[in-house]
Amino acid sequence: MPQNAPLRVTLNGIARKGPGFGFRFAGRDVTGFAGESLAAALVAEGELALRQTAQGDRRGIYCGMGVCGDCSVLVNGQLRRACMTAAAPGLDVQPLPARRGVVVADPAPTAGETLEADLLIIGAGPAGLAAARAAVGAGLRVIIADERKSPGGQYFKQPGSGFAVTETALDAQFAAGRRLIGAVAATPARLCSETSVWSARTEDDVIVADMSGPDGPLQVRARRLVIATGAMERPWVVPGWTLPGVMTVGAAQTLLRSGSVAPGRRVVVAGNGPLGLQLAAELLMAGIDVVAVADRAPRPGLAQAGAALAMLSADPRLVAAGIGHLARLARAGVPMLWGHEVTTIAGNDRVSGVTFAPTGGGRPRQFAIDALAIGNGFQPQAELARALGCALGWQDGTAQVVRDDDGRTSVTTVFVAGDGGGLGGAQAALAQGWLAGAAAARDLLGHLPAVLAAENDTQRAALARARRFQGGLWRLFAAPAAAPPAGETLLCRCEAVSAGAVDALLAQGLCDPGSIKRATRLGMGRCQGRYCAPLLAARLAARLADGRVPAETDLFAPRPPFKPASIASIAAGPPQ
Repeated sequence: MPQNAPLRVTLNGIARKGPGFGFRFAGRDVTGFAGESLAAALVAEGELALRQTAQGDRRGIYCGMGVCGDCSVLVNGQLRRACMTAAAPGLDVQPLPARRGVVVADPAPTAGETLEADLLIIGAGPAGLAAARAAVGAGLRVIIADERKSPGGQYFKQPGSGFAVTETALDAQFAAGRRLIGAVAATPARLCSETSVWSARTEDDVIVADMSGPDGPLQVRARRLVIATGAMERPWVVPGWTLPGVMTVGAAQTLLRSGSVAPGRRVVVAGNGPLGLQLAAELLMAGIDVVAVADRAPRPGLAQAGAALAMLSADPRLVAAGIGHLARLARAGVPMLWGHEVTTIAGNDRVSGVTFAPTGGGRPRQFAIDALAIGNGFQPQAELARALGCALGWQDGTAQVVRDDDGRTSVTTVFVAGDGGGLGGAQAALAQGWLAGAAAARDLLGHLPAVLAAENDTQRAALARARRFQGGLWRLFAAPAAAPPAGETLLCRCEAVSAGAVDALLAQGLCDPGSIKRATRLGMGRCQGRYCAPLLAARLAARLADGRVPAETDLFAPRPPFKPASIASIAAGPPQ
């Protein structure tokens, strides 16, 4: 692709319906299209730096799913996350300056609304949508709350309403998502889109959730709760990881699948796991120059034959899809660097290069790029479950919610379905979401209709297959442990706290997260510690005892608001 190639691309079966419109960013005229997020529109216009830290560093889109807050901008004077805000004609968008002296407009408090439901589902991805189908099928009153403008979550991400979509669009994953979304839309379940749940608690066995949505404050009182918030990508923390143009693999795929916008013209995809291979293949299909793909796992060989057979027996379609991605990369001549990891990322105000080194040591390789999509596996978004008192366990250094196959937690009114409680992939999320919705119905009705009881057996078998597949998959992609960040490398991207600053405090005897937070502001930024807290927990565990796994006491205590909420929403108080 030539260097001046546009970043707005054409995907199979997906097309923009109408002409573009104008809005302003940082005082200049830019173009957007209906259905694009602000993030997608600005990336397409070459605008990667969207906010400035107190230290004067630039930040841009990183997570693409409303977690990191690094794409925060001022939209007509109000603070918004660009990845969660639709582009629209006439907007006045300004980069968010350093926090000192920022004056942000806040809408006047409005009267809230209270809704009653049998089941509240938080998250409209695979698990949440499947839970809704089961619960509505049993006759429950269901409310679904989701931050995005459109349902589907990260796995079933869909283009906005400004795109025309044909039946041949993209792939089987995309089509399956459209079918599930359509099936739920045809039920009486109420979907509250663009709605953030910022507080939740139990009152006399009733779940009370406070939310902020497009129409103002909202409170839902429900007899059962399914948390289906999914997972977020773990950061790969090396020098330069906060530069604009460096983003998670999921963020790059969201730009592409939901907005038909590429993250750059010369893209490297790196990290660990199959999502990177899928993204690289999709970028190639969109005509983007994929400079290289790297995975920290060694090249699969005979030693992984058992893992491959387990995957094949559990889900041959997904195996075939993965082989197809690798074949597409090979045909295009894209270098595939197995056993390589990113060591440094270069650039001034935006990324311009990346350096890889073999994980076992060896000669580094450098590439000139203008975008880097990097993933390092996933971690559950479990803060809401923690705040409600659900018990936690740990696996491979990652906090997970203790639950049974139905998603039932130690709090009997709360279910956690899918990757929000522990990593299992989309197929497991679909099965467990159904089982959670059916279990909530059984709790409230005392029984299940026969048709749902029969479907439960099917879903339990699907969950077992998905777990076999995931077990084989991560044996295939097993990667060596990463060296902990050190020196001036930032642990906390929001507050620019370095690994060296934290290590100095540990050396002084400050070995609890609260003390380190107060001393450095680590964990006090826009992501609320979602990225840095697990990194700190691992450091504390390593410091306090050899071989000790992190514990919940190594994490920051969960406190509302869990997601950004305006002062007006909070000040409005509970609806009357």
